[in-house]
Amino acid sequence: MAAPVSEGFPAFEPGAAPYGNFPNYSRFHPPEGRVRLLPAGLLRSLFPAAARPLLGLDVGCNSGELSVALYRHLLGLQEGEGSLDQPAAGKDLNLLCCDIDPLLIERAQQFSPFPASISFANLDIMDSAAREPFLSSYLGRFGRSAFDIGFCMSVTMWIHLNHGDSGLREFLSLLSSLCTYLLIEPQPWKCYRAAARRLRKLGRSDFDHFRSLAINGDMAERITQILTRDCAMELVCCFGSTSWDRSLLLFKSNGSNHEGRESSEQEQ
Repeated sequence: MAAPVSEGFPAFEPGAAPYGNFPNYSRFHPPEGRVRLLPAGLLRSLFPAAARPLLGLDVGCNSGELSVALYRHLLGLQEGEGSLDQPAAGKDLNLLCCDIDPLLIERAQQFSPFPASISFANLDIMDSAAREPFLSSYLGRFGRSAFDIGFCMSVTMWIHLNHGDSGLREFLSLLSSLCTYLLIEPQPWKCYRAAARRLRKLGRSDFDHFRSLAINGDMAERITQILTRDCAMELVCCFGSTSWDRSLLLFKSNGSNHEGRESSEQEQ
């Protein structure tokens, strides 16, 4: 369920979300529509012997409902359980969630049931001057240089529309360098057309890059190609599609920057 809208958050014009920062996103795409596709015990199967806590990165977390649902599902926690019920949750997984919209982050922080182990931060992931020191600082707290798993849920379209083909490639390359595993939910091309149509109906200018995008068509396939051919990742699994026709794809990095994680930590 989406967090309730408080008086501190201004009214939002429907469709006016050029970065995908819809204030009540989880009301029309509920978190359970994704998490039910993920097998129980996923973290144990991916990281059977890795030192804890595992570190996760959720890019484009909106107001945090999906982030919290993923956290509960991955740790096998019941709906409604929070840090008071499961004080040891942070020993298994710490999750850093970021979004470009400060009001959505404020809401996520206000309603988070796991404030000690889920961190919400206002960050433009495409702003390297802000991103690099922030992520380095977070990872440094754990003596780490990368995240174990990243989540990118219905974010790629907004990066693509606002930063073009080169921006999408840069974004995917960044995620592959930051995360050993990456769970990604690309929006299909029909969503691009719908987003552009919403802006036009509001009398606003079209997305700068929409009409010049050469990466188009089957976006799940195109993103898979970029990650596997250009970003040293392999497709591990497709967990199926949501009821709104978006695939959940799990990738694993083959890059040397993620090798030796367990051995290096065991030596410390």
